[in-house]
Amino acid sequence: MNNSLIINIARSLLLARWRQTLIAAIGVTFSITMFITLLSFMAGLNKLLDGLILNRTPHIRLFNEVQPNSLQPINESKEYKTSYNFISSIKSGGSRQEIYNSGAIMNALKKDSRVLGYSPKLTAQVFFNDGAIDITGIVNGIDVLEESRLFHFKDYITEGSATDISKVSNSIILGKGLAEKLLADIGDVLQLTTAKGEQFSLKVVGYFQSGVQDFDKVQSYASVSTVQKLLGKPGNYITDIQIRLKDMAMAPSMAKEFETKFEADAEDIQTANAQFETGSSIRTLISYAVGITLLIVAGFGIYNILNMMIYEKMDSIAILKATGFSGNDVKRIFIFIALSIGLFGGILGLFFGFGLSSVIDQIPFKTASLPTIKTYPVDYNPAFYLIGIIFSLITTSFAGWFPARKASKVDPVEIIRGK
Repeated sequence: MNNSLIINIARSLLLARWRQTLIAAIGVTFSITMFITLLSFMAGLNKLLDGLILNRTPHIRLFNEVQPNSLQPINESKEYKTSYNFISSIKSGGSRQEIYNSGAIMNALKKDSRVLGYSPKLTAQVFFNDGAIDITGIVNGIDVLEESRLFHFKDYITEGSATDISKVSNSIILGKGLAEKLLADIGDVLQLTTAKGEQFSLKVVGYFQSGVQDFDKVQSYASVSTVQKLLGKPGNYITDIQIRLKDMAMAPSMAKEFETKFEADAEDIQTANAQFETGSSIRTLISYAVGITLLIVAGFGIYNILNMMIYEKMDSIAILKATGFSGNDVKRIFIFIALSIGLFGGILGLFFGFGLSSVIDQIPFKTASLPTIKTYPVDYNPAFYLIGIIFSLITTSFAGWFPARKASKVDPVEIIRGK
C-alpha cells in the first residue's frame, strides 16, 4: 500500500485522540529528560570524584620498593648448605630508594612513542618547627612544569603560583590543612628539620588543596633541587618517575615491560586505584538502570493508549481491511503511530534534558574541600543524547508492536457482523 496514504491514516488516528497522544508523548519526554539529566550529572560527578585522585596519579610509577634481601650471606655459605636457616626479622638496611640510572631511563621514556610524558619526583619526611612543637610533614620534590602539564598540579593551587617554587630559591607550597596548623601566610619563612637532624629555612609561596583533607594536612611541595638539598643528595638523586601514557589502558602491560627493562618496581594506575574505577562503573550502571526503567514505564503508557485506540477503532480497522488494506498495512499504521510518539517525545526530551542539565550546571556548589569547584558538575557528552533517542525509539517501537500485531489480525467480517 502507498506509504503516504498509510502516513495520512496514522496522522488522522493520532489527531482523533490527541489528548491521549499528548499524554503518551509527555511520558516519553519526561523519561528522556530525566535520562539525559541523570546521566549528565552522574558522569560529571564521576569525573569530579575520580579527578581528585586519578588526575594526580601517574599511569605508571617507577620506584624501588624497600624490602629485605632474600639472599642472606649464610645461605650462600657452602659450609651451611645442608643446614636450615633460622634467621628471622631481617632488616632492609641494604635497600636503596634511589632509581638506578634515572637519567638514562628518562631519556628512554622521552623516545617512547607510547609515553605522553614523565615527571621525576622524590620525597623527604620532615618536622615543621612550630615553636616548641614539631609537626610531621612530607615535602615532595617535583618538576612543576611537567607536574602541571601531566597531572594538573596548578589546578589545585588556591593561592600563589605553582611556578614560584621553581623561580624562588628555597621555597615551598604548603597543603591548605598544613598551612592552617602552622598559621603560615604566604611570604613567611618556615623552619624545618629533616629526619637526619639538619635544619633548613623555606619560604612559603603558595597553598595547595587537593580536596582530600588528611592529604592536605601533611603534604607540601618544592622543587626537585630543593628537596635534594634537604636530603643531602646529589642532583641525579630521584626516587620516583611518574609516567603518563597516551593510552591508559596499556598501563598494566607496559608496567611489566618497564619493570623488566629498567630493573625497577613499576605500579600501574589500574592496580593502584581499582576501587575508584569500580565506584565509577557502579554509579554509571545505576544511572543507566534508572533511565531505562523510566523509558520502559513510558513504553507501557504508549502500549495502553494504543490498545485502547485499537478497541475504539475496530470499525475503522475493519473498514480498512475490507477496502483492501492487508494485515501488514494495518500493523505499519500503528507502529508508525508509536514511533511518531517516541520520536516527538524523545526530541523534546533531549531539549528539556539539555536545559535542565544547564540549570544544574549553574547552581552554586561551594565546599571547603573543593575550592576550585564553583557549580555542580555536569558532563555534556553527545553520546548520552544519542543513547537517549535510540532507547526512546526502541522502547516505543516495542510498545507499539504488540497492539499493532493485534490490530493486523482483526477479522473485518466478524466486526461488521457484530455491528
